[in-house]
Amino acid sequence: MEKRTGNIMVAEQIKYVSVSIKEIIENDYRLEASVYNFNSRLAKETLKKCKYPIVTLFGANGFIDKAFYGGRAKRNYVPKNTIGAFGFLGSSEMLELVPNPIKFLTSKSQKIEQFKVQKDLILMSRSGTIGNLTLVNDTLTNFLISEHAIRLKLAKYSGFVYAYLSSEIGQELIQSNIYGAVISQIEPEHLHNIEIPNPPDEIKQKIHDLIINSFELRDQYNELLKKAENILYEELKLIPIENIKPKYFDETVELKNYSVSLTDLDLRFDASYHLPILKEVTKLLKSNAESFLSLSNLSKTIKKAGIFKRTYVESKEDGITFLGSNDILQLNPKSEKYLSKEVHKKLIEKELRIKENMILISCRGTIGNVVLAPKYFENFALSDNAIKIELQSNELVGYVFLFLNSDYGKALIKRETTGSVIDLIDPHHLTDIQIPLLHNKDKQKEINDLVLKANNIRTIAFEKEQEGIRLVNELVINTNSTTQD
Repeated sequence: MEKRTGNIMVAEQIKYVSVSIKEIIENDYRLEASVYNFNSRLAKETLKKCKYPIVTLFGANGFIDKAFYGGRAKRNYVPKNTIGAFGFLGSSEMLELVPNPIKFLTSKSQKIEQFKVQKDLILMSRSGTIGNLTLVNDTLTNFLISEHAIRLKLAKYSGFVYAYLSSEIGQELIQSNIYGAVISQIEPEHLHNIEIPNPPDEIKQKIHDLIINSFELRDQYNELLKKAENILYEELKLIPIENIKPKYFDETVELKNYSVSLTDLDLRFDASYHLPILKEVTKLLKSNAESFLSLSNLSKTIKKAGIFKRTYVESKEDGITFLGSNDILQLNPKSEKYLSKEVHKKLIEKELRIKENMILISCRGTIGNVVLAPKYFENFALSDNAIKIELQSNELVGYVFLFLNSDYGKALIKRETTGSVIDLIDPHHLTDIQIPLLHNKDKQKEINDLVLKANNIRTIAFEKEQEGIRLVNELVINTNSTTQD
């Protein structure tokens, strides 16, 4: 293994530790190297220096009453527009700021109680990528969560425990419990002996309040976007897109079929470009919009990063966090890739760095996830898996984002998909997408203002969470902590 130190590539030393029989017994005779890895041992040594009592997550003096995951069962999915349908989220989708389920269940098709979650539960991904966390807020109570997320039920201080488990030391202790030769996993019982500081109640409460406030602000973000979308739908007289009934050429046969005139071909011979529902979408938009402007006319730039040889570094101080298209959907992107600032300095400033209020659109694999970049995204670089759109001004950026993020906007984006093996779109595919403008300019401005307000709230929510995690780190690392002040 090699890593970069400045401009020099050096061999990475093998890390090794000695393990006593006592440690093996204390860890239930587990022999996986990860249980005794150097970083987790360092984390435990750091905890010993904490001036506050150390307890385990479970037990008489612990914080967690119960750890479990939802039932396992064959799932019978239903269409989105089914009466009483609930969105079903996996352990990665539950992390999204605006959950966007693609699978749905109803009580008629499944016993769904086992998948429901209650407010203030901590959810932890338990397979594949281990240890990703979220806290159940009002938004998440509207969804069903898969059994791939462990539920942690606490009597109080759920925000404090969430912040601790999200910290570097908390994550190291979680990772040390992973098992599995092919698919990494963790079970609820593996969390029992994880140690955690137990500071005075006023400190725990302060950190708890910061985290809870952060998740309340996420709810506000979603409420504002929903309010803006309702205005958009009302002004354009749009119906839920799943209720549109497209017309097919011959509806007497089971196979969906349709005809395309030569004038509508657009030199595109892929069937997905000409789906009948797209005609209905366009017709609805044209019938109620005042006018249309293409993205190329509204934008200063529409671009994505080029392909380049990436040089990563281990520390945030020497690098810039490098996000993929899935990372941008989270409030706090969990990417652990850091591009070297020294090697990629010019490329970062020219192509990779995100600017506030850029519209980001995933363009490879999963097409059409749309995000309006908040201010704190300016500290991140973006991979070539997403397209960056910079509008000429902020007067319409919130409105344009909201339309592109609606089901109607996503349908127009996905229409441009190309690729025989991996779906993809390029910047030039988006230039001709038409943005409908409203007759009522006051409503159009209201939508724009609501979205920009929501984006500011997103930044505050991020800062609250980071402050909570910072205070937890102070508890553990700084033995002369001033957190009580």
